[in-house]
Amino acid sequence: MKIQPLIRLLLVAVLPLLASCKGGNAHIIAEEGDTIKMKYARNISLVRHDGFTVASVRNPWDTTRVLHTYLLVPDSVELPSSLPEGTLVRTPMKRALIYSSVHNSLVSELGAIDAIKGVCDARYIHQRDLSERIASGEVVDCGIGTSPDIERIINMSPDGIMLSPFENSGTYGKVGQLGIPIIECADYMETTPLARAEWMRFYGMLFGKEDEAQKMFEATESEYNALKRSVAAASRPNVIIDRLYGQVWYVPSANSTMGTFIKDAGGENPFESYDRSGSVGLAGEEVLYRASDADIWLVRYSQTTDKTLSELAADNAIYPQFKALKEGRVFGCNTTGTYFYEEVPFHPQWLLNDLITIFHDGNGDINATRYFTKMKP
Repeated sequence: MKIQPLIRLLLVAVLPLLASCKGGNAHIIAEEGDTIKMKYARNISLVRHDGFTVASVRNPWDTTRVLHTYLLVPDSVELPSSLPEGTLVRTPMKRALIYSSVHNSLVSELGAIDAIKGVCDARYIHQRDLSERIASGEVVDCGIGTSPDIERIINMSPDGIMLSPFENSGTYGKVGQLGIPIIECADYMETTPLARAEWMRFYGMLFGKEDEAQKMFEATESEYNALKRSVAAASRPNVIIDRLYGQVWYVPSANSTMGTFIKDAGGENPFESYDRSGSVGLAGEEVLYRASDADIWLVRYSQTTDKTLSELAADNAIYPQFKALKEGRVFGCNTTGTYFYEEVPFHPQWLLNDLITIFHDGNGDINATRYFTKMKP
């Protein structure tokens, strides 16, 4: 099968050679290759062939279809004469544009920060080394992810763009017309913490850090499962999380990532009866009716000062009716001052350790936790 020609680019002299067939029902011939087993991830498969690796991303919103197929070919070898259908990515990537602070953090941790040449939503990036490179202009700030600066992207000439897809995201507008490989990072659609974390193995391949990513994942898996086993026979407190956003309170369903975190940490989720993945939007009164007697309340928020119990109680008239608030068993994670969103996707064991400490340490003395602290009066 021949590689499709490049889409003509305006204002660009050179862009990486690629094939830009994006997946609907792309067929991959995997019989001749060696499948790289994924233990937890369900939305990605990897098959190694002679001279290239096929990475197939399943459509999380329609699991009968393929969202995107990638052909990873080392730039140290000649392009194979025959390749299956898919988007060609020469590895390791050396000039990546990465939209999300989550993936920027991972790539940096894997030792490939030099390959990050552009970012979106720079205001959410807290990592010092990368922030300094953005400030100096070494890394290009391409604006906000929902409407990036196309001229800056063209000028930086990336060899790949990493972004998070969403349902019916289509071809990504002008960005999708540039002829640059778009890596659709659908890890966030996995339903368990270790499944999402396992995507680091794919990202490691993109940057020539496959061995580093494998070791990091094995350490993550080992620590997570050891923590999970440590509370298998412990008492299980009822736990609620977050709060109203406008008129809706998004609670974790049975098969959501946060629902799995609560269960693996030895807690009970009052909304376990919702047998689905993702969050469920409920009215505040419904949450109060079903979970007013919850033993522990976890609240994620973002503000310049740490939230207090009295401040939380004043936020909404229903909050003081929860047992956890009455008894002072509320634990807050101020995401302004922590790297919660950057770290947890690929280091779920760190959050699990927090939750186990909170759920099973009696009076909630959690000075050693990473993200959550007990709210003061």
